[in-house]
Amino acid sequence: MIVLVIDVQKGITDERLYHFSEFINNTRKIIETARKNNVEVIYVQHDDGPGTGFSIGDEEFEIAEQVMPAEGERRYIKDINSCFGNKELVSYLEEMNENTLMIVGLQTNFCIDATIKSAFERGYKVIIPEGTNSTFDNDYMDKETTYKYYNEMMWPKRFADCVSMEDAVALLSAN
Repeated sequence: MIVLVIDVQKGITDERLYHFSEFINNTRKIIETARKNNVEVIYVQHDDGPGTGFSIGDEEFEIAEQVMPAEGERRYIKDINSCFGNKELVSYLEEMNENTLMIVGLQTNFCIDATIKSAFERGYKVIIPEGTNSTFDNDYMDKETTYKYYNEMMWPKRFADCVSMEDAVALLSAN
């Protein structure tokens, strides 16, 4: 198993998120449990391009302090929603020959959804721990409805195993 931490970047990691504190605490717990059990943690950052304020060199682009990578943990940059748009990450995952990905991060309805579906299409088993992805209100749904739509209706029994934190910790501990 590999844990992918997606887009938990300073510019979007704040109180505007659905259940912000729970999201941060649960994400930290997954990362800490993975590290303790020698499960690789890989970070992915979204780059909107130069001049956007959310690109390499911009403060908003940097990984949020609450979930900073440990020394030696891999980091990849993407410029599309799915992490599978980064060819180096794709090659590394293929090289590791690991078929299970635990995915955490931001935002539920953008990069998390795109990565889950791309991983599923590539044959990965995808695990989503409860409360480890989040998003903002949008023009069509509030953040709670958006979170529940994906985590309770869209992904389960289709694209991913959406599991409790307790089950996610047990899976990481058994690895």
